[in-house]
Amino acid sequence: MANPNRPSHSTNKPKLKKSVRYQNKGRKFSPSSDKTTDPLKSSLEEESDLIYGRHTVLAALSQRQLNRVWILPQLRYDPRFHSLLLQAKSKGTVIDEVEPRRLSQITEGANHQGVAAQVAPYSYLDLGELIDKAKFAAEQPVIVVCDGITDPHNLGAIIRTAEALGTQGVVIPQRRAVGVTSTVMKVAAGALETLPIARVVNLGRALEELKAAGFWIYGTIADSGKPLHKVELTGAIVLVVGSEGSGLSLQTQRGCDVLVSIPLQGKIPSLNASVAAAMVLYETYRQRWSDRLYLDTVPK
Repeated sequence: MANPNRPSHSTNKPKLKKSVRYQNKGRKFSPSSDKTTDPLKSSLEEESDLIYGRHTVLAALSQRQLNRVWILPQLRYDPRFHSLLLQAKSKGTVIDEVEPRRLSQITEGANHQGVAAQVAPYSYLDLGELIDKAKFAAEQPVIVVCDGITDPHNLGAIIRTAEALGTQGVVIPQRRAVGVTSTVMKVAAGALETLPIARVVNLGRALEELKAAGFWIYGTIADSGKPLHKVELTGAIVLVVGSEGSGLSLQTQRGCDVLVSIPLQGKIPSLNASVAAAMVLYETYRQRWSDRLYLDTVPK
């Protein structure tokens, strides 16, 4: 249940100081050392519509229309694949048995695990549709917003964790950020087949739309936010994760209701963006799981 004592957005909204900026010194929420991706390369990869890896292709066979599948002969008749491949073939999918060398050429040396497939480009949801689905799916929905994540490995890992911990959706910006590429699909390991993704032109307007729909916005920053373990993550919420190099933009920070930080004690001054997102998502899950556990043990 949502916290009845928490105010709505129309009253007592926490004020954010305009001087709050992402700190380049001290302990960072997301590291500047994370890899970034060339936007042109990401765009070309997104248009290539190629996925690979057993779990990823299995999930796609169950949920999506595939144009072509390349698979090793010994894997084609594996019980996990055989019936799904027959169903896909009946819908027009071309099934090619190939040698390992050919698969390596198709995937440019990636870890294909014996199978690759060509799918239609990923179909993003409209933000309004994502909000409606999230509110229908859960009494206290959780949506993750990624502010400028450029590394497909980070985005894929965030999506995988979000799905595993029961999140209802992910929102990504259209510009200066990676979209759903084949690498993202591979790292997400099938999560994209059940977790909806919305892509928006203006992230600031998207946050305002989420607020209007009743969501409370929590932004993750370096070391000037409220400690994560002291934040009550209940009700309909949005968790905003910043980019690998500079964290949340100042404009995005101003669009948040509460800024949150993860206290660190070691000598390593930073966290990977996807690791930080996982920690916040798990704390959200932990709080709600603890509430359910308590309710389940109360004598009736």
